[in-house]
Amino acid sequence: MFLLNLRCIVISLISLLRFIVLSEAEASYGAYKVKVINEFPHDPQAYTQGLLYAENNTLFESTGLYGRSSVRKVALLNGKVETLHEMQYSDFGEGLTLLGERLFQLTWLQDTGFIYDRYNFSKFKKFTHHMQDGWGLATDGEVLFGSDGTSTLYKIDPKTMKVIRKQVVKSQGHEVHYLNELEYVKDEVWANVYETDCIARISPKDGTVIGWILLRSLREDLTSKGYKDFEVLNGIAWDRDGDRIFVTGKLWPKIFEIKLLPLAPNAPLMGEINNLCIPKPFYLGKLES
Repeated sequence: MFLLNLRCIVISLISLLRFIVLSEAEASYGAYKVKVINEFPHDPQAYTQGLLYAENNTLFESTGLYGRSSVRKVALLNGKVETLHEMQYSDFGEGLTLLGERLFQLTWLQDTGFIYDRYNFSKFKKFTHHMQDGWGLATDGEVLFGSDGTSTLYKIDPKTMKVIRKQVVKSQGHEVHYLNELEYVKDEVWANVYETDCIARISPKDGTVIGWILLRSLREDLTSKGYKDFEVLNGIAWDRDGDRIFVTGKLWPKIFEIKLLPLAPNAPLMGEINNLCIPKPFYLGKLES
């Protein structure tokens, strides 16, 4: 009888602990709509694959498409391309990040990328990585974080480009595929999810999605103003010193500075997040990020 009672107590404690853990996870999980603080001009011919903020209203950007891929330094306020490095026709530019004085850039459908001197794009060297493909890059100032279009978030040693750790990104138990452009923001990895208007806020500790940013309103804004032929949301940049967030997309004519506005737990959109932000995987060859 004593052992039976002890077993019941243990089972009850385990159930209580599970409830507490689940409650904490649910409490930290949230979704956000956005308010536009500023709009800045952006080259509508730029097929944005990587975006980052340097300093003094300066951006670095990686663009894609064969024959049109580039690395560029861009003035935020007027959209002027101040420095441009055009890549070889055979290279399709992808994710970009800045660590120290070096820009790291991935290429699509290859296990290679390039490291540039941020002050002189003509000085660059090639590297090999160990992801399945090259999509997104970000850094916390010490290591790199990478994506390859799957649900895997990679932690990479910037000295050797070897993978230190791999984590499967999940949102409340649902695997999040097609992780694309990345940015490191306040101890989180933010990721565009390909073919959606969503940004996943990911804990780099365990790959858990701790929140979603819903940006469909930006696409609707561009459409309402008569813009056409722009493609998917892609491009996140964080101004660490000014605490500003910038987003754009492929062939978008604007860069938006945004502010996050929390959605209430009972907001109608909360029930639509899985449909809006977590695409079902399909593998018919490699996607173009």
